[in-house]
Amino acid sequence: MISKVSAAAVRHRHVVLLLGLLLAGVNAAAVGFAPSLGQVLLAPLAFLALAALVLSVIVMGIRPACFVVLPQMPAFATPAPAWRVLFAFGFLGPVSASVGAMVRSARAGMVSTLDVILTISSLVLVALLLVEAWQGHGVQLRPHGIRQSWVLGSLTVPWEALPAARVAPGADRPWRLRMTFAKPLLVRRRGLPWSRNALRTDNVDAGFLAAAIQHYVCHPEGRAAIGSQAEYGRLLAALADRDGGRHKGN
Repeated sequence: MISKVSAAAVRHRHVVLLLGLLLAGVNAAAVGFAPSLGQVLLAPLAFLALAALVLSVIVMGIRPACFVVLPQMPAFATPAPAWRVLFAFGFLGPVSASVGAMVRSARAGMVSTLDVILTISSLVLVALLLVEAWQGHGVQLRPHGIRQSWVLGSLTVPWEALPAARVAPGADRPWRLRMTFAKPLLVRRRGLPWSRNALRTDNVDAGFLAAAIQHYVCHPEGRAAIGSQAEYGRLLAALADRDGGRHKGN
Protein backbone atom coordinates (compact mmCIF):
# COMPACT_ATOMS: atom_id res chain seq x y z
CA MET A 1 0.00 0.00 0.00
CA ILE A 2 2.74 2.44 0.98
CA SER A 3 4.69 1.55 -2.14
CA LYS A 4 1.65 2.34 -4.29
CA VAL A 5 1.19 5.69 -2.54
CA SER A 6 4.88 6.45 -3.06
CA ALA A 7 4.73 5.55 -6.75
CA ALA A 8 1.57 7.62 -7.26
CA ALA A 9 3.13 10.65 -5.53
CA VAL A 10 6.11 10.47 -7.90
CA ARG A 11 4.06 9.81 -11.02
CA HIS A 12 1.67 12.70 -10.32
CA ARG A 13 4.09 14.96 -8.47
CA HIS A 14 3.36 18.02 -10.60
CA VAL A 15 -0.37 17.74 -9.87
CA VAL A 16 0.31 17.18 -6.15
CA LEU A 17 2.58 20.20 -5.92
CA LEU A 18 0.22 22.45 -7.90
CA LEU A 19 -2.63 21.41 -5.61
CA GLY A 20 -0.43 22.20 -2.61
CA LEU A 21 0.37 25.65 -3.99
CA LEU A 22 -3.33 26.32 -4.61
CA LEU A 23 -4.29 25.31 -1.08
CA ALA A 24 -1.38 27.33 0.33
CA GLY A 25 -2.52 30.43 -1.57
CA VAL A 26 -6.10 30.04 -0.33
CA ASN A 27 -4.90 29.51 3.23
CA ALA A 28 -2.57 32.53 3.18
CA ALA A 29 -5.32 34.77 1.78
CA ALA A 30 -7.86 33.49 4.31
CA VAL A 31 -5.56 34.00 7.29
CA GLY A 32 -4.46 37.42 6.08
CA PHE A 33 -7.74 38.90 4.88
CA ALA A 34 -10.57 36.75 6.26
CA PRO A 35 -9.59 35.39 9.71
CA SER A 36 -13.00 33.77 10.24
CA LEU A 37 -12.55 31.71 7.06
CA GLY A 38 -9.00 30.96 8.13
CA GLN A 39 -10.33 29.42 11.35
CA VAL A 40 -12.70 27.20 9.36
CA LEU A 41 -9.88 26.00 7.07
CA LEU A 42 -7.39 25.50 9.90
CA ALA A 43 -8.37 21.96 10.93
CA PRO A 44 -8.68 20.29 7.48
CA LEU A 45 -5.57 21.97 6.07
CA ALA A 46 -3.56 21.16 9.19
CA PHE A 47 -4.69 17.53 8.90
CA LEU A 48 -3.61 17.39 5.23
CA ALA A 49 -0.22 18.93 6.01
CA LEU A 50 0.39 16.59 8.95
CA ALA A 51 -0.66 13.54 6.94
CA ALA A 52 1.70 14.49 4.11
CA LEU A 53 4.60 15.03 6.50
CA VAL A 54 4.00 11.70 8.24
CA LEU A 55 3.80 9.91 4.89
CA SER A 56 7.03 11.57 3.79
CA VAL A 57 8.79 10.07 6.80
CA ILE A 58 7.31 6.62 6.12
CA VAL A 59 8.22 6.50 2.42
CA MET A 60 11.80 7.58 3.14
CA GLY A 61 12.51 3.89 3.70
CA ILE A 62 11.53 2.93 0.16
CA ARG A 63 14.75 2.54 -1.86
CA PRO A 64 13.99 0.67 -5.11
CA ALA A 65 16.74 -1.25 -6.88
CA CYS A 66 16.00 0.14 -10.32
CA PHE A 67 16.62 3.00 -12.73
CA VAL A 68 14.31 5.04 -14.90
CA VAL A 69 15.34 4.70 -18.57
CA LEU A 70 15.67 8.12 -20.24
CA PRO A 71 16.42 7.55 -23.94
CA GLN A 72 16.11 11.26 -24.73
CA MET A 73 19.08 12.14 -22.48
CA PRO A 74 20.30 9.37 -22.83
CA ALA A 75 20.66 8.14 -19.23
CA PHE A 76 19.68 5.72 -16.54
CA ALA A 77 18.30 7.88 -13.72
CA THR A 78 17.41 7.10 -10.13
CA PRO A 79 13.66 7.45 -9.51
CA ALA A 80 12.30 10.76 -8.25
CA PRO A 81 11.97 10.50 -4.45
CA ALA A 82 8.37 10.48 -3.21
CA TRP A 83 9.34 11.77 0.21
CA ARG A 84 10.46 15.11 -1.21
CA VAL A 85 7.11 15.58 -2.96
CA LEU A 86 5.13 14.78 0.18
CA PHE A 87 7.40 16.83 2.43
CA ALA A 88 7.13 19.87 0.17
CA PHE A 89 3.34 19.50 0.08
CA GLY A 90 3.14 19.26 3.86
CA PHE A 91 5.58 22.11 4.48
CA LEU A 92 3.42 24.47 2.39
CA GLY A 93 0.78 24.41 5.12
CA PRO A 94 2.69 26.08 7.97
CA VAL A 95 4.49 28.41 5.56
CA SER A 96 1.22 29.67 4.08
CA ALA A 97 -0.15 30.24 7.59
CA SER A 98 2.98 32.20 8.45
CA VAL A 99 2.61 34.37 5.34
CA GLY A 100 -1.05 34.99 6.13
CA ALA A 101 -0.25 35.94 9.71
CA MET A 102 2.37 38.43 8.52
CA VAL A 103 -0.09 39.97 6.08
CA ARG A 104 -2.65 40.33 8.86
CA SER A 105 -0.06 41.95 11.13
CA ALA A 106 1.02 44.29 8.34
CA ARG A 107 -2.57 45.39 7.76
CA ALA A 108 -2.82 46.16 11.48
CA GLY A 109 0.51 48.02 11.43
CA MET A 110 2.14 45.60 13.86
CA VAL A 111 4.57 43.68 11.64
CA SER A 112 8.14 43.46 12.93
CA THR A 113 11.45 43.12 11.11
CA LEU A 114 11.90 39.67 12.65
CA ASP A 115 8.54 38.56 11.25
CA VAL A 116 9.57 39.67 7.77
CA ILE A 117 12.96 37.94 7.99
CA LEU A 118 11.48 34.66 9.23
CA THR A 119 8.72 34.69 6.62
CA ILE A 120 11.11 35.42 3.74
CA SER A 121 13.46 32.69 4.98
CA SER A 122 10.63 30.16 5.08
CA LEU A 123 9.53 31.19 1.57
CA VAL A 124 13.06 30.68 0.22
CA LEU A 125 13.26 27.27 1.88
CA VAL A 126 9.89 26.12 0.55
CA ALA A 127 10.83 27.39 -2.94
CA LEU A 128 13.97 25.21 -2.88
CA LEU A 129 11.93 22.23 -1.71
CA LEU A 130 9.36 22.76 -4.45
CA VAL A 131 11.97 23.00 -7.21
CA GLU A 132 13.70 19.85 -5.96
CA ALA A 133 10.42 17.95 -5.73
CA TRP A 134 9.16 19.24 -9.10
CA GLN A 135 12.30 18.36 -11.06
CA GLY A 136 13.02 15.10 -9.23
CA HIS A 137 16.76 15.64 -9.15
CA GLY A 138 18.90 12.59 -8.56
CA VAL A 139 21.75 10.54 -9.98
CA GLN A 140 22.10 9.80 -13.68
CA LEU A 141 24.38 7.30 -15.37
CA ARG A 142 25.20 8.65 -18.84
CA PRO A 143 27.45 7.42 -21.66
CA HIS A 144 30.13 9.91 -20.63
CA GLY A 145 29.90 9.37 -16.88
CA ILE A 146 27.89 9.98 -13.71
CA ARG A 147 25.97 13.19 -13.10
CA GLN A 148 24.29 14.29 -9.89
CA SER A 149 22.40 17.56 -9.79
CA TRP A 150 20.24 19.49 -7.41
CA VAL A 151 18.84 22.99 -7.30
CA LEU A 152 22.13 24.69 -6.31
CA GLY A 153 24.76 22.78 -8.25
CA SER A 154 25.97 19.56 -9.82
CA LEU A 155 28.68 16.91 -9.73
CA THR A 156 29.92 15.25 -12.92
CA VAL A 157 32.24 12.23 -12.80
CA PRO A 158 33.58 11.01 -16.17
CA TRP A 159 34.05 7.26 -16.46
CA GLU A 160 37.71 8.00 -17.18
CA ALA A 161 38.04 9.15 -13.55
CA LEU A 162 37.51 5.47 -12.63
CA PRO A 163 35.00 6.08 -9.81
CA ALA A 164 34.67 3.41 -7.15
CA ALA A 165 31.58 3.34 -4.92
CA ARG A 166 31.03 0.97 -2.03
CA VAL A 167 28.38 0.70 0.65
CA ALA A 168 29.90 0.84 4.12
CA PRO A 169 29.73 -2.53 5.94
CA GLY A 170 26.72 -2.70 8.24
CA ALA A 171 25.06 0.36 6.72
CA ASP A 172 21.28 -0.05 6.51
CA ARG A 173 19.67 2.07 3.79
CA PRO A 174 22.37 4.76 3.74
CA TRP A 175 21.49 8.24 2.51
CA ARG A 176 24.74 8.65 0.63
CA LEU A 177 27.15 6.53 -1.37
CA ARG A 178 30.72 7.68 -1.00
CA MET A 179 33.01 7.49 -4.03
CA THR A 180 36.73 7.51 -4.56
CA PHE A 181 38.41 8.50 -7.83
CA ALA A 182 41.57 7.17 -9.41
CA LYS A 183 41.80 10.43 -11.39
CA PRO A 184 40.15 13.12 -9.21
CA LEU A 185 41.27 15.98 -11.47
CA LEU A 186 38.75 14.84 -14.08
CA VAL A 187 35.80 15.33 -11.71
CA ARG A 188 33.82 18.52 -12.39
CA ARG A 189 31.77 20.43 -9.85
CA ARG A 190 29.49 23.40 -10.57
CA GLY A 191 27.84 25.76 -8.10
CA LEU A 192 27.26 24.16 -4.72
CA PRO A 193 27.10 20.40 -5.36
CA TRP A 194 25.10 18.27 -2.94
CA SER A 195 28.39 16.57 -2.08
CA ARG A 196 31.92 16.72 -3.45
CA ASN A 197 32.45 12.95 -3.49
CA ALA A 198 29.17 11.20 -2.61
CA LEU A 199 25.92 10.33 -4.36
CA ARG A 200 22.57 10.71 -2.66
CA THR A 201 20.71 7.43 -2.18
CA ASP A 202 17.46 8.61 -0.59
CA ASN A 203 15.64 7.30 -3.67
CA VAL A 204 17.55 4.18 -4.73
CA ASP A 205 19.11 1.08 -3.22
CA ALA A 206 22.72 2.08 -2.53
CA GLY A 207 24.09 -1.39 -3.26
CA PHE A 208 22.31 -1.48 -6.63
CA LEU A 209 23.73 1.92 -7.60
CA ALA A 210 27.24 0.94 -6.51
CA ALA A 211 27.05 -2.31 -8.49
CA ALA A 212 25.86 -0.48 -11.63
CA ILE A 213 28.73 2.01 -11.38
CA GLN A 214 31.27 -0.78 -10.95
CA HIS A 215 29.77 -2.61 -13.93
CA TYR A 216 30.33 0.32 -16.28
CA VAL A 217 33.78 1.02 -14.90
CA CYS A 218 34.73 -2.58 -15.68
CA HIS A 219 32.77 -2.83 -18.96
CA PRO A 220 33.36 0.34 -20.99
CA GLU A 221 31.95 -1.32 -24.11
CA GLY A 222 28.44 -0.95 -22.71
CA ARG A 223 28.59 2.77 -21.91
CA ALA A 224 27.61 4.02 -25.37
CA ALA A 225 24.26 2.20 -25.10
CA ILE A 226 23.32 3.67 -21.70
CA GLY A 227 19.84 5.12 -21.93
CA SER A 228 18.38 2.37 -24.10
CA GLN A 229 15.89 -0.23 -22.89
CA ALA A 230 18.00 -3.02 -24.39
CA GLU A 231 21.09 -1.94 -22.44
CA TYR A 232 19.04 -1.62 -19.26
CA GLY A 233 17.97 -5.24 -19.69
CA ARG A 234 21.60 -6.28 -20.17
CA LEU A 235 22.63 -4.34 -17.06
CA LEU A 236 19.97 -6.00 -14.90
CA ALA A 237 20.94 -9.42 -16.22
CA ALA A 238 24.62 -8.78 -15.51
CA LEU A 239 23.91 -7.59 -11.97
CA ALA A 240 21.61 -10.54 -11.32
CA ASP A 241 24.28 -13.00 -12.49
CA ARG A 242 26.84 -11.22 -10.36
CA ASP A 243 25.01 -11.28 -7.02
CA GLY A 244 22.64 -14.19 -7.39
CA GLY A 245 19.60 -12.06 -8.29
CA ARG A 246 19.64 -9.68 -5.35
CA HIS A 247 19.80 -6.65 -7.66
CA LYS A 248 17.47 -7.66 -10.44
CA GLY A 249 15.49 -4.42 -10.58
CA ASN A 250 11.92 -3.63 -9.52
